[in-house]
Amino acid sequence: MEYLTLFKMPKAMKITGRSSSITNSFINSIIPVIEPTNDEVKHALDILEMDHYSFQCSYCGTVATEWDHLRPLVMNKKPTGYVSEIHNLVPACGKCNQSKGNKDWRVWMISDAALSPKTKGVSDIQKRMERLERYENNEVPTKVDFESLVGKEKWEQHWKNWEVVQETMRNAQVLATEINETVAKSYTQL
Repeated sequence: MEYLTLFKMPKAMKITGRSSSITNSFINSIIPVIEPTNDEVKHALDILEMDHYSFQCSYCGTVATEWDHLRPLVMNKKPTGYVSEIHNLVPACGKCNQSKGNKDWRVWMISDAALSPKTKGVSDIQKRMERLERYENNEVPTKVDFESLVGKEKWEQHWKNWEVVQETMRNAQVLATEINETVAKSYTQL
């Protein structure tokens, strides 16, 4: 019996493999989170044709576990200007939220991306897209020009801090690789 087919080695981790997480942290940390009222949530669900009993992922119809930003907060490692508010959030399952990422929801829903509604075989994609279109057109979400609001100097300092963290991660990875190679070499000599 071949037991190695049951085994999967954990992937080696790299410090620099977290650079997009750091970028997202630098962006998400400056984006305001506006709590909705009960009426605003009800209104959002009404447009999406949901209620307490039919609460589901707007994209695929499975159990909703979170709210996804319909319009991405981050594009090309920079904030888009949207904030976290009900006008830019829809119920989603974790799989759809992860799969969609910062892609345009219309393109993603009918794409061959892993775990997209099309790939999942969702039969009522067109109806779901019509609801999302209505939702998106119902109320324009807040869009902020962060640099104009806080001033060029603060904005540039924020991104200089980001660059320092990125450079520190790159340097730390070089050292971590040296340590890893030394430990691995000594392990094979035992």
